[in-house]
Amino acid sequence: MTTDAGPLEAKGDLPTWEPLAPQQVLELMRGFDAPWYVAGGWALDLFLGRQTRAHNDIEVSVFRADEAKLRKHLGGWEHFIAESGTLIPLADRDPLPPNAHELWSRERGRDAWQLEILVEERVGDRWVYRRHERVGAHWKDIGRFTQDGIPYIRPDIQLLYKSKNPRPSDESDLLAVLPRLDPAQKATLYAFISTTDGSHRWLERLK
Repeated sequence: MTTDAGPLEAKGDLPTWEPLAPQQVLELMRGFDAPWYVAGGWALDLFLGRQTRAHNDIEVSVFRADEAKLRKHLGGWEHFIAESGTLIPLADRDPLPPNAHELWSRERGRDAWQLEILVEERVGDRWVYRRHERVGAHWKDIGRFTQDGIPYIRPDIQLLYKSKNPRPSDESDLLAVLPRLDPAQKATLYAFISTTDGSHRWLERLK
């Protein structure tokens, strides 16, 4: 598979994932001098301090202003924009389009995907949820750290992302994490979700 062949279907006959482990991501990101966070299901398992299920991929979030810096840090990797079921090659010299927020990435020469990069929006000091501009938080407060120094998206924000058309794995993640949320985290998640969808079925569980 080459990076100059145009858009590629993201499903079907494409090579599979061989995702890095969180500790491998930490090593990969050493020396990257901008905020970054493990995201997705792994972020919730890092919060819990244990792996609750199998993960088919691993995601890292960065702010849009730092995305090009991350691609430079990952010298020797190739990146594809994941959009509407296709993968579009992104050359090293090309800027990320403003409406793109997801990259599939791997070391050049590998067939399997290793890392998904998610792009977070920030306005001044405020992280802004890309699906609803009224939902946000101070950018310095969107992450937490494990005891061994792995940064991850805090659980209420990660569950907010998972609340959009939740899959079975998202429902499973909610059930695993909900007992560990403190009252403030539950209240924040309730406020986030009620702002985006006042009839969401998760709201009853968060009361």
